[in-house]
Amino acid sequence: MASTVHSTAHGAHGDGGTRRDFLYLATGAMGAIGAGLAAWPLVDSMNPSAEVLAVSSTEVDLAPVAVGMALTVKWRGKPVFVRHRTDKEIKEAEDVNVAELRDPQTDKARTEKPGWIVVVGICTHLGCVPLGQKPTDPRGDYGGWFCPCHGSHYDTSGRIRKGPAPLNLAVPAYSFLSDSKIKIG
Repeated sequence: MASTVHSTAHGAHGDGGTRRDFLYLATGAMGAIGAGLAAWPLVDSMNPSAEVLAVSSTEVDLAPVAVGMALTVKWRGKPVFVRHRTDKEIKEAEDVNVAELRDPQTDKARTEKPGWIVVVGICTHLGCVPLGQKPTDPRGDYGGWFCPCHGSHYDTSGRIRKGPAPLNLAVPAYSFLSDSKIKIG
């Protein structure tokens, strides 16, 4: 009879162990789901807001910009120079010996369409805003932009040609949406 009692006790313990394992798993699963639901608002708050997404890109209408003219737009709090280059400016930019440049880049690598140059208007020396957007502005020795603070001269492709600036004017990510509209960013 002792063996029967022992066997019954063992059988009851076996069922209890299985039930206990299930309860541990179910409790753990519910705890994990609860932690995930509690953490979701925190994770979601790290996504950029609508205001940030709105300024991350900007569309620019190029229709009013005649050949030889330029305009300045603001993108991510920075000035961006958009210039509709003349045939002479394009030829000058393409004819440069790239091997002689401090920051060698071809004009083709800096433009999507040869008639248009789009650069961030911040001097790469100390962060000044170069002149050259208005027809009356000094454009430096190479017809592009000139930073009067320390004398950096940029060509019509925004490449550094003379002065202390170490790098060319940055080219932001941009694409043509049509012949008369670009999207920056």
